[in-house]
Amino acid sequence: MQIRPETPADIADIRAVTQAAFATVPHSQQTEAAIIDALRAAKAMTLSLVAEQNGEILGHVAFSPVLIDGQDHNWLGLGPVSVHPDHHGKGIGSKLIRTALDQITAMGTNGCVLLGDPAYYARFGFRAAPADGPALVYPGVPAEYFQSLPLNGPALSGIVTYHPGFAAS
Repeated sequence: MQIRPETPADIADIRAVTQAAFATVPHSQQTEAAIIDALRAAKAMTLSLVAEQNGEILGHVAFSPVLIDGQDHNWLGLGPVSVHPDHHGKGIGSKLIRTALDQITAMGTNGCVLLGDPAYYARFGFRAAPADGPALVYPGVPAEYFQSLPLNGPALSGIVTYHPGFAAS
């Protein structure tokens, strides 16, 4: 399996993998593929990687800029990340995320946030806001599901705003 940057030839396959990956996710509003399309159209994806094997796209991860208290602090949002259901449990998502985190760290990104399962993302170092320290928050979601990972900078406090592409439907 190869992890590589997306190309224009991958767009339809990324959409199909993303739709399949989120089709049965209980909290999904089935907008993840539209979010990726909107981020791409706005040229707002800082990094977009695919997992490919034998010419087949098995998974995808996207990173886009976020604002903290309305300011750019060189932090990114991870997501959506998707792996085709036929390939779950093979480490594809983990490899995509680890490769991408290494790349954004090397690019000098100060930190990363995401909305997701704490049990899954803890393995990459992501943590929910501590009760007694700097806290990044995303209003309207349970605090334990909004997580951050400082990379090349300190932990920050404030309200996180995602790119408008996340409002895609």
